[in-house]
Amino acid sequence: MKRSQINAAIREAEMQLAEHGWAMPDFASWTPEDHKAHSARSAWLSERQIGWDVTDFGSGRFETRGLVLFCVRNGLFGIEGERPYAEKLLFVGVDQETPFHAHKMKLEDIIVRGGGTLCVEFTAEGAVPPLSGEPVARTIRIDGEVFPAHGCVHRLKAGQAITIPRGLQHRFWGEGAAVFVAEVSQCNDDRSDNFFLEPLGRFTAIEEDELPHRLLWNESTAN
Repeated sequence: MKRSQINAAIREAEMQLAEHGWAMPDFASWTPEDHKAHSARSAWLSERQIGWDVTDFGSGRFETRGLVLFCVRNGLFGIEGERPYAEKLLFVGVDQETPFHAHKMKLEDIIVRGGGTLCVEFTAEGAVPPLSGEPVARTIRIDGEVFPAHGCVHRLKAGQAITIPRGLQHRFWGEGAAVFVAEVSQCNDDRSDNFFLEPLGRFTAIEEDELPHRLLWNESTAN
């Protein structure tokens, strides 16, 4: 992706946050210079994958296959004293797909906070064994109600939440209007706990055509 595309995507997410009246931590608005001025804190956040994240999954088609995220809090998996949970915000565009992927470690709830409809689809193809050793689920829960995982698209309105089982391949996209989404989960590791159905890349190569508006979490300690 071009840096200008990443900048525009983050600015759009910031406008959605303002629209929904969602307060953010101070580091969400740090400039590259702020990261330098707070280098120790910046490194601590980056090690835990906390901060902005923009990806097109290597597609080159961000508008139709991509995602903007902000990780608010996270820990390091399996390390004593670290937080065993994570919180993210997701900004999902209309018909903008996050492609089929599964997690071995992470059990997560996806919560629609506002905007349009979040469409979620599951497939048994490409399932991965959960790290816990449990079988891959055949059912899911939406606000506690049990539904078959497969065979339909689950459409979530504002206020609804879906629990995504470990190991089950899932994809999602927005419908009607951009969707403001929250995620609460077990400890998150985007470097090693994403298993795509297709051979895709989780992180995006950046073409520097303008200066960064915000640094992404995986580049904040390099500048």
